[in-house]
Amino acid sequence: MITVLEREGLEIKIAPDAPIVMIGEKINPTGHRKLSEALEQRNFDYIRELAQRQIDSGAHILDVNASIPGADEARLLPEVVKIVAEQAAVPLCIDSNSADALEAALKVCPGKPLVNSVNGEKAKLERVLPLVRDRGAAVIGLTMDDSGIPGTAEKRLEIAQLILDRAVKIGIAAEDVVIDPLVLTVGADQQAALVTLQTIRAVRERLGVNINLGASNVSFGLPERQTINQAFLALSFSAGASCVITDPARLAGTILACDLLLGRDPYGKRFLIHVRKTRQAG
Repeated sequence: MITVLEREGLEIKIAPDAPIVMIGEKINPTGHRKLSEALEQRNFDYIRELAQRQIDSGAHILDVNASIPGADEARLLPEVVKIVAEQAAVPLCIDSNSADALEAALKVCPGKPLVNSVNGEKAKLERVLPLVRDRGAAVIGLTMDDSGIPGTAEKRLEIAQLILDRAVKIGIAAEDVVIDPLVLTVGADQQAALVTLQTIRAVRERLGVNINLGASNVSFGLPERQTINQAFLALSFSAGASCVITDPARLAGTILACDLLLGRDPYGKRFLIHVRKTRQAG
């Protein structure tokens, strides 16, 4: 399947045999004190800077999250979406746990965005999926439900199937559902990454939809996090992941190298351009 996101004539295609799509993760205040302060103070210049920096580093899509304590997210998120959209002419990934904030942001977001996210919880499915359908957006489905994140690939696959079935039933195209198999830190559970990889393979083989990753959790609490993240990304792309929410400044080189090795970069053109650009910047 091919998931297509769009912005003013620009199409970003997420597909199993296409280059890996990078979603820039930096416009998210979780663990980011400077951004939290900027959002509180309505310092939109810093948000513009974050957007441009990620585009310059190779991001194809920008994740936008404005969840800070005490803020009216249903008012703040649309403001931030408009600022980022003005700065960067790429599709946006609207990221919120609040359905009201998602609804408000979707009204002002240009093009065809990605919604981050829904999961197997009944209330989430009933509230968020109609917003996605009515807006003509695509959506990330997290493989967790009211009981949390399952410890087996088979159970995560069941949740992925549930999300896909519910989405299709209300009129969302199957190709507009992107499944996130989730990953926990291997520092707490040495099987965590393996279960995620097994889930990726199962979703790819049985459901055929595209697969997104938020890879940084895998190394939480461990030394040499960059090395672990790079290795996990390579294994995940080989297993079938086609999209990743990450910091392109840190991991674009790894992702482009994976594209090269998987035969998705003819003559290594994109990888070589990235290397030259990085050396010139250094």
